[in-house]
Amino acid sequence: MSKLLTSTLIATIALSANGTVPDKKQLLKYIKRNVVKNPQVKVNGVTVIEETTHKDLPGWTILLTTMDLTYQNREIHVPETMFIKDGLITGRLVNMKNGRDYRNDIKPSVPESMYDDAHLLFGNKNAKHKVLVFSDPMCPFCQEVVPEIMKAAKAHPDTIALYYYHLPLLRIHPISKYLTRIMHIAQEEGKTDVVEKMYTLKLDPRVVDLKTILPAVKKHTGFAVTEAQVNDKKVVEAIKKDEDAAAKMMVSGTPTVYIDGKWDKMRDGYKKLVK
Repeated sequence: MSKLLTSTLIATIALSANGTVPDKKQLLKYIKRNVVKNPQVKVNGVTVIEETTHKDLPGWTILLTTMDLTYQNREIHVPETMFIKDGLITGRLVNMKNGRDYRNDIKPSVPESMYDDAHLLFGNKNAKHKVLVFSDPMCPFCQEVVPEIMKAAKAHPDTIALYYYHLPLLRIHPISKYLTRIMHIAQEEGKTDVVEKMYTLKLDPRVVDLKTILPAVKKHTGFAVTEAQVNDKKVVEAIKKDEDAAAKMMVSGTPTVYIDGKWDKMRDGYKKLVK
């Protein structure tokens, strides 16, 4: 996405004389002039997901937004953070003493609507704590973290309800286009063990031939699906909805973990829940 957009670093622009949060028209003007630099990208709109503050940034209002864009006849939704104060706006604030980039510290809270039965993987929905994960089974970091969260939810179902969202990183792992669909089918059939086993599947992440993928998945997990099932419109749409949810939550990498609605930057907060 770096080729499509250029976020502001130091420069800011005046928005209004009274220093209030800009309206949508002003935000669009800012995005078109200062954020989206590629003339091939059309800016269709902007959605403010959440307005927040940060204890280290007194006086600054932080808008967590999604930019609605069109690129090469394809609609895309790109997260953008905006810091606003005294009629000025910038996409990045960096602490000069320690190099801390506050853009990397903030994500929206999880809306209650995302805790639905379709995404509940392990644990009881009435569990004391809700853990939500965006993941790709081919991601090495996911392979280290996510199975451990799954184990914790299985072992403590009344403490942790684990909600799972697919975010296939296709530029890095093209195979995930199909693995996530297979995982979705398995979960719909109640075979959550298949989802877990996918994290130990050994296949070249660049493989996209279903005639190679499906037999390998069956051998490793015992779960058999057909090409027709994998390419079913409803399955494809389900993964797309998960990707759209990631965009709205300003998630671009995996694993991204939330505990009780708040981003768990270190991805290990679940351990404190089961001590």
